[in-house]
Parts: sequence; C-alpha cells; structure tokens
Amino acid sequence: MAANILISGAGVAGATLAYWLARRGDVVTVVERASGQRSSGNPVDVKGFAIDVVRRMGILPRLREAATSVDRMTFVDARGEHIAALPLSAFGSGSEALELPRADLAGILTESAREIADFRWGQSIAAVAQDAHGVDVTFENAESGRFDLLIGADGLHSAVRRLAFGPETRFRTDQGMYVATLPVPTPFGSEREAIFHGMPGRAVGVHPAAGRAVAAFFFRRDPVPDLDHRDLATHKRLVIEAFRDARWRVPELLDQVRSADDLYFDSVSRIDLPRWSTGRVVLVGDAASCLSLLGDGSTLAIAGAYRLAESLTATVDHTAGFVRYESAHRRSVEPRQRGFRVGAALLVPESRAGLLARNTAVRVIGAAAGRRARCGTGA
Repeated sequence: MAANILISGAGVAGATLAYWLARRGDVVTVVERASGQRSSGNPVDVKGFAIDVVRRMGILPRLREAATSVDRMTFVDARGEHIAALPLSAFGSGSEALELPRADLAGILTESAREIADFRWGQSIAAVAQDAHGVDVTFENAESGRFDLLIGADGLHSAVRRLAFGPETRFRTDQGMYVATLPVPTPFGSEREAIFHGMPGRAVGVHPAAGRAVAAFFFRRDPVPDLDHRDLATHKRLVIEAFRDARWRVPELLDQVRSADDLYFDSVSRIDLPRWSTGRVVLVGDAASCLSLLGDGSTLAIAGAYRLAESLTATVDHTAGFVRYESAHRRSVEPRQRGFRVGAALLVPESRAGLLARNTAVRVIGAAAGRRARCGTGA
C-alpha cells in the first residue's frame, strides 16, 4: 500500500531517497528551505556502494560527465614551492570512484527524482506532532499537512531532528575545527590538481572543481558560543582573523572572502543519536550522523538513503524498516566517524612538528605511488 511521505531537505540524501521511495509507489513530497538548488559547492566523492546506487538510477553517465579530472593533492610552502604530491589513489577510492562538485551531484539527483516526486522550494517545517497513525506537520509558509512518515534529510542543523528528537546541542559535538568554502575565479594549478598550503592549525586549499574553482579554509580554534550558521558577517570575520598573517596566496583569497556573497561556513561537528528514529519520524544523511573531512559524506548520504528505502520495502511496517536501515547503515558510518582524527591530521596538523611529519609522510607516500605507477606502465 502506497504511503504518503514527507522528506525535509532536497540535498544529496533527500533527493536520492525521494527517487527510491517514489519508485516503489509512495506519494513523496520534498520540502526545502532554500529557494532553489545552489549553484556552488565543494567537491565530494561518490564511491563504493554509492556507485552501484547511482548506476541503478541511470545517472552514472551524467555524473561522469560532471566529474572533475583531479587526480592528486599538491602541497606547497609559503613561497608556493612544491613540497609533495599525493595521488588520490592513495586514499583507496577504487577505480570507479568519482569526484564532482556537490551542487552538480545534488542537481542531477534532484532532476532524476523530480520526475516522480513533488519538490517544493522555499518551504520549511515549523512544528511536528505525531500519533500512532501519522504525523501532522506545520509549515512556516504553507498549509499544514498530515503524512504517514516524516524523514529528516536536512543536514547538520536539521529542523526535523530538533523538533522530533530535541535540541541540537544534545547531539552535536564540535571537533574544534571550522571550514569555509567559496567559489574563486580561477584555479591556482592545473585542472588535475588540488593545491594545499598548510600552517600549524590552519590550511588553505584551491580545487579546480570542473571549471568552477573553489577555495577552502580549514582552521582549528575553540568552539564559538552560540554561532549562527547563517551569520555571514561573523563567518567572514572568523576566517579573516584566522588567516590574517598567512602567506602564499592567502591575502588575495581573503580579499575574495571580504566581497563574497556565497560563503559556506560551519564547524566540523559530530552528530550522535542513540536512535535515528522515533515513532513515524526518521533521520538520514548528516541529520542522523555527520562527520566527514575527505568527501565521504555524500557517499554515505546516497548509501543511507537507498538502505532506508530498501528497508521500508523489505519489511512489513515502518518500525521494522527503520530498525533494519539503522542496523545496516551504522556499520558504514561508525568507521568514518572514528577516522576523523586521521583526516584532520592530514589536512590540518596542530603543530609545526605535526606539519613537518605530515609533509614527510606525503613525500614518502607520493614517491611510493609514483614507483608503483611506473612499474604498472612498464617504465
């Protein structure tokens, strides 16, 4: 029997889930606070099980067309001189792994789902009340509605999680690091390399991102109390303060931060909940389990959305489906969350000694990868 399902969030997880639920015959509505799909976004990965999911959706050729051609991370010093290059193959992504701008990935997923699901932009949820038979949802700027299931796919700062599970502060642990990204006019290197410049506790990277270059700032600092994730002026101030004395080409990037109207900024945070569902409400993607520095978040979002849809199809009721989904997907999420410190040490070593150790490690790994490549080609 078809269910009437509301999904909050039209990002990677929400769009993937909308497709698979509508495919099984459910009536699916997706609401998204933003007025439309964002045109910018940092590069993310699609790999492993997620590749199988997008192949079954028929969109793998489109994702390949949108993919970047980046195959290495190049590390430079304050004068812009080469330190080492680390091939992306060192991360064990697999031969079919793709990297593409997050906005392109979300856009392609949404286009596929919009053919069979109803997407409503500029709408957000204000209140939720559920009983044994359904969920009553009050919207901020639309008529209220009743649904069989409500799914929160609305990210780190999930409104569904706050309304159905409790305040964000109960489940979020800041990791002492912040990230800011913005589009820049041109990349700083070739289309095949992402360039990184590191300092103790800070790093800046510029990624060519398939012709739409993106700069990223990573920095460690104590958590900022009561930070509003929509406060652009404060975000700019924090980035500028953190990198005020940085060299390389950071000063010109800070000029672009000052004039930016499309700056993404947030803390690197971990979301932990004892359960991802309560009654007829369930969470997926970053709303359920957030923490990724190296692009795994989108892969996990696609995989989690598919597992939720598949679990609801394979079980007799939503309660059993939620349990099956969570049991299967936690096994993928938890190792990624535990691996945060490794990723943080690679991107943003805390001390000068850590920075030297990181640079030595990438030289060794890069040289070993180069030798393997030469042997593989018969050189």
